[in-house]
Amino acid sequence: MTFSATAPAGMTITEGRLFLGGEWVNASDGARSDVIDPATEEVYGTIARATDADIDTALRSAADGLLVWRATDAWTRSSRLRRVAELLREWAEDAAHVMTSEQGKPLAEARAEWAATADQFDWYADEARRIYGRTVDGHTTDVRITVRREPVGVVAAFASWNFPALLPARKMAPALAAGCAVIVKPAEEAPFSTLLLAEACRQAGIPGGVVTMLTGSSSKISERLITSMTVRKVSLTGSVPVGRILLGLAAENITEVSMELGGHAPVLVFPDADIAAAARLCVAGNYRNAGQVCASPSRFIVHEAAQEEFTREFVAAASRLVVGDGRAPDTQVGPLTNKRRLEAAEGLVLDAVSGGATVRAGGGRDDRFDRGFFFTPTVLTDVPEDSEIMREEPFAPIAPITPFRDLDQALRIANSVDYGLASYVFTRDLSTAFLASEGIEAGMVGVNNIALATAEAPFGGVKLSGYGREGGSEGVLDYTHAKYVNMKIA
Repeated sequence: MTFSATAPAGMTITEGRLFLGGEWVNASDGARSDVIDPATEEVYGTIARATDADIDTALRSAADGLLVWRATDAWTRSSRLRRVAELLREWAEDAAHVMTSEQGKPLAEARAEWAATADQFDWYADEARRIYGRTVDGHTTDVRITVRREPVGVVAAFASWNFPALLPARKMAPALAAGCAVIVKPAEEAPFSTLLLAEACRQAGIPGGVVTMLTGSSSKISERLITSMTVRKVSLTGSVPVGRILLGLAAENITEVSMELGGHAPVLVFPDADIAAAARLCVAGNYRNAGQVCASPSRFIVHEAAQEEFTREFVAAASRLVVGDGRAPDTQVGPLTNKRRLEAAEGLVLDAVSGGATVRAGGGRDDRFDRGFFFTPTVLTDVPEDSEIMREEPFAPIAPITPFRDLDQALRIANSVDYGLASYVFTRDLSTAFLASEGIEAGMVGVNNIALATAEAPFGGVKLSGYGREGGSEGVLDYTHAKYVNMKIA
């Protein structure tokens, strides 16, 4: 599948190549690996596997690209980013089919992700022209003090497979707006959507070397990039174990790092809320992308006076969800992305049940499918606080529901995990809304709303969920540093 008449002759999206120096090339030794369709377990396409020589070429190319791009005026950078957004919207329908085939999410969700991805480039097209410095009055009238924001340098960007276009775009768009060059490592499970971002940058006129894509071994590519002095910034969306590894590598050269390492979002439901509406909204959020969303509502902490109604409405809505191949028009929940996630989901349910939890819906693999990584939307009640599903990020279509008596207990349960990314509160009482949102240890709080991720607001967490922010005016600052100049007038 090609995406424009101006795309390289003979290139199809399912024959993934490296993007080096503004050109699509094969790995220097020709090595490739398969990408599996999670709904069929068949090979969807292949990608190149970068060699050490390819990585070295990428570093040299990015260093050259940085010199060109940081010297490019903000208005030109802005217009190029705007054109990327336009191309992504033009390609959205075909691109959605690519995303569903490699990652598994329903087409409706894939279309929404491409729209959100375009929004990132649109937003940072504006921010490129609004990276402000400042002047400061000195102690004497013959001193001029200025502070300007300059691009941090070459950025190495790593993103997970659950949002293979949006997550890389959250890094690429602000980095490019700031004047940085960026080397992106697409996820091995779902690389083609990320590669489309590079093609959009190429067609939008972003100079060669400014954007680079390296597919292949994550461990090899990350180590060689981060330990190189060429890379001065690392941005990761991934797991805590991977984050610890990359932090250790970055420490060698004192390289700047931003990290979004997942979460386990508490949902506090108070008895004055619209319980039925809250339950339906939480079902939509929990099972989106088969539960593979770092910011999705994933622990349901419900006041004991509302627990019965909430559980009844939640189970009914979850049981109505249509599971299937994401390309089918009526599918609401697609397969998990790989076999590891399927096995992990089974383990979470077994652990909870062994501790006394009750399965109210689902509970295991969907046996209607002979192939594919399908897991039925699952609801658990009477879940012990020390069970794994209450402590660790599930990344699966499983919803544990547990009661609370008062605000203090709700906050204790909400804050009992080591994550602090997203959190949610359902109440009609203004005081409760303020006290709960202030008491939750998280980088983001949604009150009567689960739609937190948006280009114009900062996205990020605390504790093991990482640090740094993506989105909003804050997002671009993570790709700059402050240069202070003190000038004495002769």
